Amino acid sequence: MNIKLKLILMHFLEYAIWGAWLISLGSYLGGTLHFDGLQIGSFFATMGLASLFMPGVMGAIADRVVPAQIVLGVCHLLSAIFMFVASTQQDYVSLYVSILLSVCFYMPTISLSNAVSYNAMTKARLDPVVAFPPIRVWGTVGFIVSMITVDLMQVTQNSGQLIFSGILSIILGLYSFTLPSCATNNNKSEKKSWVTYFGLEAFRLFKQRKIAIFLIFSMFLGMLLQITNAFANGYLTDFYGGQSIYKGTFGVEHANILISLSQLSETLCILMIPFFMKRYGIKIVMLISMLAWVLRFMFLGLGNPGDGLWLFILSMIVYGVAFDFYNISGSLFIEKETDSSIRSSAQGLFMIMTNGFGAFIGSYAAGYIVKVYDWPTSWFIFSGFALVVTVLFAIVFRYKHVQE
Repeated sequence: MNIKLKLILMHFLEYAIWGAWLISLGSYLGGTLHFDGLQIGSFFATMGLASLFMPGVMGAIADRVVPAQIVLGVCHLLSAIFMFVASTQQDYVSLYVSILLSVCFYMPTISLSNAVSYNAMTKARLDPVVAFPPIRVWGTVGFIVSMITVDLMQVTQNSGQLIFSGILSIILGLYSFTLPSCATNNNKSEKKSWVTYFGLEAFRLFKQRKIAIFLIFSMFLGMLLQITNAFANGYLTDFYGGQSIYKGTFGVEHANILISLSQLSETLCILMIPFFMKRYGIKIVMLISMLAWVLRFMFLGLGNPGDGLWLFILSMIVYGVAFDFYNISGSLFIEKETDSSIRSSAQGLFMIMTNGFGAFIGSYAAGYIVKVYDWPTSWFIFSGFALVVTVLFAIVFRYKHVQE
């Protein structure tokens, strides 16, 4: 099979696994199991908790001990087992522990799949900035297909979404073993410290001011992403406490399909990244992303499923810019600025900052805000935070782009 096709299938399955439950889990937890906002936030914080250490550990193993594609496959198989267990649980503690264990093995696969891709592209003499986005876009397609599938299967309010995700994990786990082999940098004569063994070597990148600032602001954007993941579906499904005027509207009845417009927007925005990265550089691209987050939350606060549906649609459209212009571009920036010998670890560090610290802090902070304030106010608070981050980044991050 052509190398691009192999990587496309990998990314399709990688994000289809996540799309099966990431957007609809909050609705299941709140609507079916009746968990409160803080409890729902805690489930999404599991991704942050897992990402605080697992991407670094797995990245170090992939860099030095076991080829990345093998680590990728094993992680998916283990994640599937715990996801199947989670599908049988309904009390808070048992379900929380099962989900936590599953995401502990899933979250590292995001950065590992990027590392596997960059390795394969290097071998094939492809420019990652040009070749990666058209491949990665199929991950978003997989996410969309999975979201719509669980919606049409009518399992967004039950554990069927977790079972579906587990099945996809098994498929990708086995498929990963067929991907191009990644070299390890294991020098047995080299004296290794505990920093190396625990995957913390990439943290030395914080010594470089440019990368340190970039990673810190990436963490802030990771916080914003988890707010959307945790509460957008539940917000639409039970709009303002189930007001009868909105009962039966498309946005309420098919929240997953409405939200999937965000991912459709992603597919277009990913393809724009090579142009923007080469023409304007990472600083402008990140600023565009941050401004898109401001609009994303503002439109959610102003809209409704009735005559304000068009504002929700605008929110979904700008999401593509908000997510891709920091997540995909950020991964490419880290690949460009770091040595290939710590490729998996560096990608893991980016993951730690965005889906680790960012997700953990963002999930709990959002849960608290949603519990204290009403919905429009909550979205406006998130929008205001994104605006502050935008202004600070414009002032603090200094990066001179040389147009290619």
